[in-house]
Amino acid sequence: MRKYEAIVIFYPNTEEEERTKVLERLSNIISANGSVESVEEWGDRKLAYLIDDYSNGYYVLCTFNANQEAINELDRVAKITESIMRHMVVRIDD
Repeated sequence: MRKYEAIVIFYPNTEEEERTKVLERLSNIISANGSVESVEEWGDRKLAYLIDDYSNGYYVLCTFNANQEAINELDRVAKITESIMRHMVVRIDD
């Protein structure tokens, strides 16, 4: 297993309940094939450029250990989840 960081940007009008539900689903995907180290909610921040006419987004950073299957599933689910504006998963070198 390798160590990864994932940043997820939610649309700013997403309700807290919906964000919690999506984050729990993503955590379950990671936990099935690895372990979640930390989840940091950075909150509402200004975007560098407009995305879908939004200038702000709700940022969440997640650090975890997982295998490639978990990364593939995490990417697939993040792409089809309507409340997620953008996401990125980066491997952390040891």
